[in-house]
Amino acid sequence: MQFVKPDININFVGKRKIAFSVSLAMILISIASLIIHGGPKYGIDFAGGTLVQVKFNEPVSLKNVKSGLAAIDLGKSSVQGFGEQSENEYLVRTDRSVMTSEGFSLTVQQALESSTGKGVTVRRVEMVGPQVGKDLREKALFAMFYALLFIAIYISGRFELKWLLSGVIAGVLMGAVYVLSIFNVSVPYLIAAALIVSLALYWFLGLKYAMGATVALIHDVTITVGIFSIFNKEFTLPIIAALLTIIGYSLNDTIIVFDRIRENLRKYHKNPLEVTINRSVNETLSRTLLTSGTTLVVVVALFVLGGGIIHDFAFALLVGIVVGTYSSIYVASPILLAWQVRGKK
Repeated sequence: MQFVKPDININFVGKRKIAFSVSLAMILISIASLIIHGGPKYGIDFAGGTLVQVKFNEPVSLKNVKSGLAAIDLGKSSVQGFGEQSENEYLVRTDRSVMTSEGFSLTVQQALESSTGKGVTVRRVEMVGPQVGKDLREKALFAMFYALLFIAIYISGRFELKWLLSGVIAGVLMGAVYVLSIFNVSVPYLIAAALIVSLALYWFLGLKYAMGATVALIHDVTITVGIFSIFNKEFTLPIIAALLTIIGYSLNDTIIVFDRIRENLRKYHKNPLEVTINRSVNETLSRTLLTSGTTLVVVVALFVLGGGIIHDFAFALLVGIVVGTYSSIYVASPILLAWQVRGKK
């Protein structure tokens, strides 16, 4: 089945200014949302506290559920529905790290049965201490940062044969980040500064493919995080796994386009760079749409039918795949044109 004609010639590169404007607007909206909400909304994994999932035999009112929880002094608690309304399931979150022994589940069950008059089953209890949550937050940020650095090494080595140069840059940055983190420098600001320095080094040292891929990945993660903030969704360990999956997926798509650009630069070396890049994107368009389309079918099925446990994970993948496909076409490849302007200057 042929979805895209072999001789298709859409002027993607010619619309790069519009695409950059759209990307910049989405990034600014994402950052504004994070500032307004005071940063991401961390789940129990990162913020610390206790989570209890309960299921009632019959419909109950939230007021009665909250009054039952108040009777056992769980601290500041929030109650929200979980899954389909007909399932009568609720998630209880509290900022206190309660010792979750077998007696705790029984205490919660008895308190809720007393306040609602309905049968209840405690299905899940999770507890994370505040220090553990902080450590997990920092390790999640380091995981994404190191992933981007190692990706830059791979891209520079494969497309520009600058393994040693990119490796030295990555080693120095990782060492600097590690040393400064020992002195209790705020990890989020530290990693943000390190990424900015990385991009500046890629620019001045001429690592154009590494810069294109890194900018596209930062673009994908920022917008995905921003959409989570806009919809007030929680960040948990599965969401970090989804973000790392998005980084890998978007990188794979970008590498396919970069590989075709490298081939066409040798084959059509007399053509302007803009024409070569546009031709390469069009030649890989069929593969990009087929891969993204089939992946989206699976992710949409998970999002709709997977249930509440993996709902947010599937949502993150859904957003990331769409944004990642867009960035491979409109962000990563057109950045290579910046070097043409730089060379002329």
